[in-house]
Amino acid sequence: MKLLFLIADGMGGWPLDELDGKTVLEAARTPNMDKLAATGVIGRASTIPQGMPPGSDIANMALLGFDPAKLHTGRGPIEAAAQGLKLQPDDLIWRLNLVQVTDLTTEGRMLDYSSGHIPTEESTPLINRLQELLGGEAFSFAPGIQYRHLLIQPGGAKEPEANILVRPPHDITDQSVKPDLMAFSKSAALWDLVHEAHEILSRPDNQTKANAIWPWGQGRPLNLPNFRETFGLSGAVISAVDLIKGLGRAAGMEVLEVDGATGLLDTNYEGKVAAALDFLQRGDFVFLHVEAPDECGHAGDVKDKIEAIERFDARIAGPVMQALDPSEAAYFVACDHLTPIAKRTHVSDPVPFLLAGPGIKASGAPAFNEKTAAASNLLIDEGHELLPFVLQSLGLK
Repeated sequence: MKLLFLIADGMGGWPLDELDGKTVLEAARTPNMDKLAATGVIGRASTIPQGMPPGSDIANMALLGFDPAKLHTGRGPIEAAAQGLKLQPDDLIWRLNLVQVTDLTTEGRMLDYSSGHIPTEESTPLINRLQELLGGEAFSFAPGIQYRHLLIQPGGAKEPEANILVRPPHDITDQSVKPDLMAFSKSAALWDLVHEAHEILSRPDNQTKANAIWPWGQGRPLNLPNFRETFGLSGAVISAVDLIKGLGRAAGMEVLEVDGATGLLDTNYEGKVAAALDFLQRGDFVFLHVEAPDECGHAGDVKDKIEAIERFDARIAGPVMQALDPSEAAYFVACDHLTPIAKRTHVSDPVPFLLAGPGIKASGAPAFNEKTAAASNLLIDEGHELLPFVLQSLGLK
């Protein structure tokens, strides 16, 4: 049996007055997910362990069946795994955003965590310049995709920087950066690096919106159990973002690259579907991830988030259902976490999910959304138990 996990990052949310009390997911037209919900089971799952921040790194690790409370070391290490960087056990790996701030003072604010979704062809030269001017034995810069990059601190896991807490920039849009400057100030080396980078990026020759770096989510290199040995499935991941690629690579899964996968509304949906179907001719399990709903949630854009969900339904769920009938394949559909428009960042609320496939009793649910999932009374308390629940429900474990 073929098993597909179709993940729309940040798809869930809270009711909005402007949508007459509906969530964005409720307001979106999702006939394919609704069909799967009616023919399968629906419920909710807590993908964020108690006491951990509601990040995509933690939530997607749980969806892949691994317990973040035991295995998560930080956001940076996951993305370093995606790049296959050679690291030592005591290295400290930071996720590094290129951001736009008003200024780096206690009066400054975070304007844009993504520097206007800076394209990779513009961000890579900036990171290379920072490496040339600031890189050395203490820190080195590694270019990634769009605004998402890495900062490597050799041996840093044994240094005070390992315990510095810097907020994710997407959590503080339009907010003061003062608490984070106070965090940076606990390390003279990090303080100097951030401010020197700000000076370089603020020069007139940089025509992008990126005027500062934002190191956060640091930790030791990631080690995950082998996915096939753990679950008995040959699996692959498909995503535009290094976060998902890193989780897959660390677990020994195939990482399928898709040209034109952007993490935004314009991502290559058809390419992702084609890659999934091609892999399933030889493999068992695909984790197909779409980032766009989350990005629209961070932007607080209701219209675009509805569009992102509708594209996910029409251009991901619909085509794979046509190619692989639910009587022959199994479908799990969920978001990793909620990204409510009103909040513009992630929350730890349980996420709605559906499971449809051979042997799954039909729920008859009228639609797939937060309310129908909550009404089912099915709640998986620990997100990393979802995949075992799915396998057991399908008779695969």
